Amino acid sequence: MTIPTYNYFKLIQKLAFVFILTTIISCANNGTSERSQTNINENWSYLENDSEELPNTKAKEWQSISLPHSWNSTDVTDLEPGYRRNASWYAKTLAINNVVPNQNYFLYFEGANINTQVYVNGKQAGAHIGGYIGFEIDITKFIHSGNNEILVRVDNGYDPEVIPSQKSDFFIFGGITRDVWLVTKPNTHIGNIQITTPTVSNEKASLSIKTILNNVKNLTSLTLKASLLNPKGNEVATQSVPVSEATTTILFDEIVNPELWDTTNPNLYTVSVSLVENNEVKDQVEDKVGFRWFEFVKNGPFYLNGKRLLLRGTHRHEEHAGVGAAMSNQQHRADMELIKEMGANFVRLAHYPQDPEVYKACDELGILVWDELPWCRGGVGNDTWKTNAKNMLSEIITQNYNHPSVIIWSLGNEIYWLPDFEGGDERTEINTFLTELNNLSHKLDPARKTAIRKYYEGSHIVDVFSPSIWSGWYSGSYKSYQKAIDKYKKEYNHFLHAEYGGSSHVGRHSENPITGEGLIKADGWEEAIVQTKVANIAQIGDWSENYIVDLFDWHLRISETDPTFVGNIQWAFKDFGTPLRPENDIPYMNQKGLVDRNGNPKDAFYVFKSYWSDVPFTYIESHTWTERQGPKDLARTISVYSNCDKVAFYHNDQFLGEKERDITKFPASGLTWDVNFTEGENKLVAVGLPTNGSQVSDTLAVNYRFKKNGAAKDLELSYKLLENGNYLVTAIAVDSKGMRCLDYEKRVYFQCLSGGELLKSQGTPTGSESIGMSNGKASIEVIPSGANKKIEVMVLNQSFKGTYLTIER
Repeated sequence: MTIPTYNYFKLIQKLAFVFILTTIISCANNGTSERSQTNINENWSYLENDSEELPNTKAKEWQSISLPHSWNSTDVTDLEPGYRRNASWYAKTLAINNVVPNQNYFLYFEGANINTQVYVNGKQAGAHIGGYIGFEIDITKFIHSGNNEILVRVDNGYDPEVIPSQKSDFFIFGGITRDVWLVTKPNTHIGNIQITTPTVSNEKASLSIKTILNNVKNLTSLTLKASLLNPKGNEVATQSVPVSEATTTILFDEIVNPELWDTTNPNLYTVSVSLVENNEVKDQVEDKVGFRWFEFVKNGPFYLNGKRLLLRGTHRHEEHAGVGAAMSNQQHRADMELIKEMGANFVRLAHYPQDPEVYKACDELGILVWDELPWCRGGVGNDTWKTNAKNMLSEIITQNYNHPSVIIWSLGNEIYWLPDFEGGDERTEINTFLTELNNLSHKLDPARKTAIRKYYEGSHIVDVFSPSIWSGWYSGSYKSYQKAIDKYKKEYNHFLHAEYGGSSHVGRHSENPITGEGLIKADGWEEAIVQTKVANIAQIGDWSENYIVDLFDWHLRISETDPTFVGNIQWAFKDFGTPLRPENDIPYMNQKGLVDRNGNPKDAFYVFKSYWSDVPFTYIESHTWTERQGPKDLARTISVYSNCDKVAFYHNDQFLGEKERDITKFPASGLTWDVNFTEGENKLVAVGLPTNGSQVSDTLAVNYRFKKNGAAKDLELSYKLLENGNYLVTAIAVDSKGMRCLDYEKRVYFQCLSGGELLKSQGTPTGSESIGMSNGKASIEVIPSGANKKIEVMVLNQSFKGTYLTIER
């Protein structure tokens, strides 16, 4: 069984930057040769120019930036159709006090999209084809002591010979979107270590370390020493072997009572490998390792370390509001920690390999990983396309091989769809190439599984397959989910359901959401005959939060109670940008996330947390539904999502009863109460009563009225000062009597006329200058400019030609 280890570059990142920088400078000054690295994200310049000629770095058009960086950070989500798909230049002056003889110097890019050329002191030092994966450029022959000019040309222009296809349902961000490092190594150095665990059990395990040396000249004087430290840092095994060839394997054949890696206790050991010459350490690398084994049972569940584990998964796209794909390590880590907080134990990295910080976080947090080759749509291509795709798969497996979290190499998604080449959707050609990829994957890594999603004709080629099941969204009703998974469990030996869910617009709610049978029911104002059968909810539905809550609740109730189910992977954890959805309520955003593009949880997040998390909590649905209406004496059902054994509920300080949680009941595992709201403000309190631990409670104030609003006649604007110094401007659609129109969903447009600027093109509920209203409400942040300068804002749409607000400061 293959056991991954940490990316070397992320290990060193824990060291203080000043210490690293000092180490490199002192090494150079002392004339010694040793391994070191420095993060060089700061003090770059950027030129938005697609010229292939080396640019003049002193031209005034250059902008000062820091990395990571993308020129598409906001233009993908602005209102102008299309986004920049072209080349740009990056420049940096790299100071090296003293170039040390017998020392190798490299630039390591964790990722640049999509094609990259690197120049040092006016000469091309190297290039890389493909984004989303790291690459190293040897600059040893091109540098000198003192200042060195680095120029990098990055191009995300349309190139059908490089995956992913431009027809994919996500943006292909351009730029140096991840960290860059200056790396030094001795001339003879450890190039790579590959760690496997041939045998693992509760009682003992074995560990194999394959070490590849570079630039070896004299084998007879070299020795490799390997040490294994347990999670507490104590050495449990050590061994030295003479080097007889460039590739050497060290085996620890009996590690007694290993502390296993799993999703609850992700125990990580440390492997240290030193290259020794004449009793002097010449090079050393360290990685993390986890002991675990897994099995997909035929037509049955998944096992980790001999125990059944229901895979509780989600998907992650690599982007965030305001920065696009150029996320910081802190933002990557925050995403993964929030996924873990929800209780997930599995993540599909869609639809491409992601930042090294993501894999590191999954190793440390205990999240299993489906890692994916970005063959997303586009069909099969020409010979150059095939070579590029195979090279990328090799890079993905080689770089992420040493992570205990990774269990699946996915070979693509919807690969037959919308071919980029003539005949690219021909199934025989696709299957031939898919077989090549599958064989390559197993050759490079015999222990892990391969997978693919939504390519039925190739389901027999890979180890694990996911059909397309979107019960209750693109077709059918969500109550058909059990029937679908029962069918596919029999049809495919190893069936893992990837992608289910639907879109929700934050703050949009309905008193009559579409039912699990696909019916639109009366909301209490009309006769019960007002019922409509909905075939495609994605097109006809209202995108309300409470419909999606019900959909996920039903799916989770099924998966959590099916003893032979492998598990499922919700789509997707965070709202993300896409060029294919310009008319969504937030333009160009896929709004299927459990959190918005800023990472703020929607209601659906708490449904998953109620099923998956062990940390006691209670959540009343919904904190974005505080204005409601209905006939007097018509009870409304209130759902409480909690993982506590019992919940007590109160309305206006009146005790409405205590209920036990039962996941076989729907909705909310039986934690529902019928409430007769009073007119005006209502106070709801839910108190979770866990078997062990303190009580946890949630409180919600709801303003309720017995009159139904009329047609929208006007917009009312208001504002409040935020802690960050910005102003939140809110527009409310009202009828002729000034009542908020809770059924108004049309799009409004914000403009800042003076005194500041909109926080726009963020793809978030308060960062989009054009947005569909949620129950008659929409908001945006305004960034003030100038001291005490009044701000003027206008809001309009087809119905309201202009409503104005002045903020006096």
